[in-house]
Amino acid sequence: MRNAGPRRGSGNDTLFAAIGEFLHLHGLDPAPAHYSFAHAALTDPTIGAAVARLSDGGVRLSRRDIAALGGSVSARRPIAPLPPPDDSAARLVEQTQKQVDGFADLMSSMRQETTGFGRDLEETAAAIQRQPNIAGLDEIARLTGAMTARIRDTETRLANATAETDALRTKLGEALAQARRDPLTGLFNRLGFEEAFATPVAKGAPRCVAVVDVDHFKRFNDEHGHGVGDRVLSAIGRGLETACKEHLVARYGGEEFAVLMDGIPLVRAAAMLDRAREDLAKRTFRDRETGTPLRRITLSAGVVAVRPGEVLGAVLARADELLYTAKAEGRDRVCTA
Repeated sequence: MRNAGPRRGSGNDTLFAAIGEFLHLHGLDPAPAHYSFAHAALTDPTIGAAVARLSDGGVRLSRRDIAALGGSVSARRPIAPLPPPDDSAARLVEQTQKQVDGFADLMSSMRQETTGFGRDLEETAAAIQRQPNIAGLDEIARLTGAMTARIRDTETRLANATAETDALRTKLGEALAQARRDPLTGLFNRLGFEEAFATPVAKGAPRCVAVVDVDHFKRFNDEHGHGVGDRVLSAIGRGLETACKEHLVARYGGEEFAVLMDGIPLVRAAAMLDRAREDLAKRTFRDRETGTPLRRITLSAGVVAVRPGEVLGAVLARADELLYTAKAEGRDRVCTA
């Protein structure tokens, strides 16, 4: 969920749309009192800053929060539905397949026409050699005209096919990008991380890998539900991206994240992860419907420096071992080799 702080737009239409988005994000129905509070939150910098601070990490404002900021909440406060699953990658693949099939049909048709025209031309040439006459010349003229028309038609169809191919290339690129992203957090997924690791760094440049795990996350999901757990995972992903700027953060699976840090030594990589861990430990997550504070969320991590020529499996195995050490030593810590 995005933070709902002050937002400036051009004109009443922009403000009206922003108010509607604000109401949706905080589960407020379109009552006059709610419109009034949303308008204040989006136009008053002081209230807007307070809203952004309270809703940081994807939490919804509670009744107490709204009342403290001078607003009020009506009796009915609907639960906003979860967004539908992102199936854009599947749609792109399906559309791409249709274009591939259409292009194949076009090329097949053009090949058949070319073959038929070549056969007609060969037969006419052979007949002229056997009996040269004016009728034969007329036939050549007819075939030449037909050939010119077909060439023009072929040029047009080839131009269209080229345009379709360019569009296909773009769509394939989009589909490939989608295939490398985690739909929940927007981070790179396992495939994206593995491909990034396969890209070599400059000779002698340091490279570090961290494996990060959310402590007791199964218990958290059991207590608060997977919907809340998903929102927390998204917030953790954003926090890791913020702390590890210019480096690649991936959701490697479940509640596990991986970070690829190029160009920095192990001590700096560990300090970067430790800042992310500290920032998360200080945050208070709350139930968006009730405003009840949730259990404290902490991270454990193992960070290693990649050795020359070391394969990813070996790197992750060493980082995992350090992660288990962090868990065994009490969690909420970063361990390095």
